[in-house]
Amino acid sequence: MKRRLLILTAALASALALSGCSTPKITDYAAQKPVLELRDYFNGTLDAYGIFTDRSGQVVKRFTVVMECSWQGDQGVLDELFSYSDGTTQRRVWRLQSHADGRFTGQADDVVGTAQGQQSGNAFHWTYTLALPVDGRIIEVQFDDWMYLMSDKVMLNKAAMRKWGVGLGEVTLTFVKR
Repeated sequence: MKRRLLILTAALASALALSGCSTPKITDYAAQKPVLELRDYFNGTLDAYGIFTDRSGQVVKRFTVVMECSWQGDQGVLDELFSYSDGTTQRRVWRLQSHADGRFTGQADDVVGTAQGQQSGNAFHWTYTLALPVDGRIIEVQFDDWMYLMSDKVMLNKAAMRKWGVGLGEVTLTFVKR
């Protein structure tokens, strides 16, 4: 009997501990302002400044991005030109589709499958798999991307990178609309 009580107590304590580790939901931000309208914010030219940190928190790479963004109805194009601190450059062109209820889907040449996202209040949550070149080979990395509109000109972005559920690092980015 004591053993059962001990097991039950341990299970209950574990469940309570895990419930404190729940992830945020996009609807948690529904009342936050300023309200993000993704098609309005990502329209025109934006500059972005970012870092990639490894799982220990060390900055591994710094980068800037110039984005040319446009929409025709529910179809958007985000043309990103990355310049990295090691002197390399990269271009990614997102093709986005706006859907009902603040949902978005997107594709790019180095994105595996289709990215899924939703906006609510001042936030946008975006998940996708990126085919990332690493040491001469391509690995598929999952991104869990959160963006928060701070003002009509500034948005903050924090993305967790994972492979097989294991954290690899984070990307932190600030977008500034011209």
